[in-house]
Amino acid sequence: MAEKYKLIKDLIRLEIEDFTFPKKEYRTGRHDTVLPYNWALGPTWTRFFDGLKEEKIFGTRCKKCNKVLVPARTFCPICYEDMEEWVELPQEGSLETWCLVNYKYYGQVKKPPYIIAQIRLDKADCSLTHFIGGFSLSDPGKVRNKMKTVSRVKAVWSKEKHSDIYDIAYFKPV
Repeated sequence: MAEKYKLIKDLIRLEIEDFTFPKKEYRTGRHDTVLPYNWALGPTWTRFFDGLKEEKIFGTRCKKCNKVLVPARTFCPICYEDMEEWVELPQEGSLETWCLVNYKYYGQVKKPPYIIAQIRLDKADCSLTHFIGGFSLSDPGKVRNKMKTVSRVKAVWSKEKHSDIYDIAYFKPV
């Protein structure tokens, strides 16, 4: 068996060593594509976003494992049970992690600099991704020092509401 393997290995090595790709010049062209679309929210996300318009943050509770998830979900990703119980959550929570974005790239929804963070609202069993704000972000060193002291945050609501995630303008340190 070993001898048969050696012959196959030598044959493959011979073929690889003898093969070279033909020389060819490749060119690339630049084209940016924008693809506008409409997103069908469905009843669960519609109710969640309508709650934000009323300055309320809703999650859904799983009847089997009792976990509360925010944003609200149609079914529990752990138990695969329908989530029909709605829970209003406090507007404060714990900061789990954060990132200062201070460079511009295509498709951003917000002009840099900004902080994007994972926030676990009180009484929730998962985190929510959102912005941190309420202080100057112009000096990365000062931002880092400030954020070292931040453990709790609170929602700050936008003046103008559109029934979307941006009805919460950002979360500020408390």
